[in-house]
Amino acid sequence: MTSYEEAEAQISELDLLSSMFPNEEEFSITDQLALAELRHYAENSAAAAVPPTLQIQFTLTMKLGQADSVQHVLSLHCSYPPHYPNVPPEIVVRSPSLVRSQQAQLNSDLNTYLRSSCSGDVCILSATEWVQENAETYLNKATPTDNQQEAATLEDSIFTRLWIYSHHIYNKQKRKNILEWSKELGLTGFSMPGKPGIVCVEGAQEACEEFWSRIRKLTWKRILIRHREDVPLSSSASETQTEIQKLRKFPTLEEKVFDVHGSRGNHMDLGQLYQFLQGKGCADVFLLYFGIEGQ
Repeated sequence: MTSYEEAEAQISELDLLSSMFPNEEEFSITDQLALAELRHYAENSAAAAVPPTLQIQFTLTMKLGQADSVQHVLSLHCSYPPHYPNVPPEIVVRSPSLVRSQQAQLNSDLNTYLRSSCSGDVCILSATEWVQENAETYLNKATPTDNQQEAATLEDSIFTRLWIYSHHIYNKQKRKNILEWSKELGLTGFSMPGKPGIVCVEGAQEACEEFWSRIRKLTWKRILIRHREDVPLSSSASETQTEIQKLRKFPTLEEKVFDVHGSRGNHMDLGQLYQFLQGKGCADVFLLYFGIEGQ
């Protein structure tokens, strides 16, 4: 659970980034509700405010080259895990100029840098500077032909797991869509209907993004990505599916129902949900969803 001091540090860093990158194309926060929740907590005493439950996620976009001749565009997809800055941030770099092997190596080396240099103090700007100083090393490791051959499959070089939160999921057609679209896109995970509604999908990043694009266009009282996991894949194109299979925590996508209760029979037993997540090695996401430790 994020402490009062950690929340203050996060807000200070976000305000600094906002002032340094005022253009939305350079700096964009994914979920404004998460920002409002964090700001409210940071601006009130720890005893008077409820700790934030939503994870801050944002994107920083940088351009390499001269102002009149931009050669490469890199995007840093960042998120604050619980207890940042006392633990390193989560950052994934993506760029159409990076082929599969380049992107995997860059992100691996960046994570090594974050673990060794980013603990105890805010460090997004330091990470940004590291990427700016080192990007050319990775960009120059392949020929233009390599870039052209691999650019089309770049999205498949990332394994993604999306943890989606909805105010509720009752509608039978929506529940059918979740199951059918996940199957069509080759995604696994689970869906928990009721109030709240939870959907987890995992697989190739491009397929996950397509699933999210379809789902969010439906009519919801509230729906958002509460947490996401992106893992760069280092294998060759022919081995990508094998590597994705190894990273999956769920064999299929199925609807899960946990001892329905409540006056309308629409609330699930969250204790059973926690036990289910724990069995899949995902117990930590319970805190991200509900702001409390599971049991």
